[in-house]
Amino acid sequence: MTGKTPHPIAQKIETLPDKLTPKGRLISDYLIENPRKAVFMTARELAAACGISEATVVRLVAQLGYNGYSDMQQALRDYVDTEMTLLDRRDLMRRRGYGVEGFRKTVAEEIDNLTYLYNTMQLEDLEPAVRMLCEKSDVYVIGSRLSYTMAYYMGWSLTKVRKRIHILKGSDSTTFDWLTIAPDDSLVVVVATSRYPNELIRVGRWARRKNMDLLVITDGANCPVIPFSQLSLVAPSQHIPFLGSPTSISCLINYLVHEVANQIGSSLKNHQEEIERTYFENDLLFNPMH
Repeated sequence: MTGKTPHPIAQKIETLPDKLTPKGRLISDYLIENPRKAVFMTARELAAACGISEATVVRLVAQLGYNGYSDMQQALRDYVDTEMTLLDRRDLMRRRGYGVEGFRKTVAEEIDNLTYLYNTMQLEDLEPAVRMLCEKSDVYVIGSRLSYTMAYYMGWSLTKVRKRIHILKGSDSTTFDWLTIAPDDSLVVVVATSRYPNELIRVGRWARRKNMDLLVITDGANCPVIPFSQLSLVAPSQHIPFLGSPTSISCLINYLVHEVANQIGSSLKNHQEEIERTYFENDLLFNPMH
């Protein structure tokens, strides 16, 4: 439906005003032909694989327009993650290790992901995202497959701070019915994680066709729903996950919900008092005093 994801290095080369040097071409060819190897290499290891100096690698990275080797590697990581099948990902388990070693490596990778989010988040996009979540009459939060877990978590959390929150499953065709009859002043929030389901791309395209405001929360700059959005928030992972890595997106969602609660003001108290009365009158939650 969406075609093959273009290789980020090949795209960069096409836009260069000057041709690559022979050694630069050697490195770029290696990156294009061996992305799944190169994504795990340091600059020194890449240089050794190509038989050139590390300084040459650094010069090529700068020529391609990246801020540093880690930025280029992240672009490569996003590309590889989108392309890898479940069978391809089996090798990732061996890289992570087993037992206690696997546990520590898993935790360390998630810490890396959160650190990367902290350092690279486009902070200027956070305020308009919160404003949209506060001001729109209705908010439709949509996910599919793995991302539905995070979409449900976001929608459920938002119901505790404001009214008229709707949680929809992208794989359910009635999603299009709900968006068609949604109030004009509505916000669609699509949570999309690699490997991006086509049904969420269809939702994004439909939201654009209906002139609805669309906020995309995703784990990669290559997310194919982004082109349909008014605003996108990217919570990238530095490591390619075996199945999924929800830590960074969950952290971003927590921030958004907390900030919405902060900005709603006095209406938050009345809203939460009403919810708590419902819990109490219907005996919905464990109460140690009973």
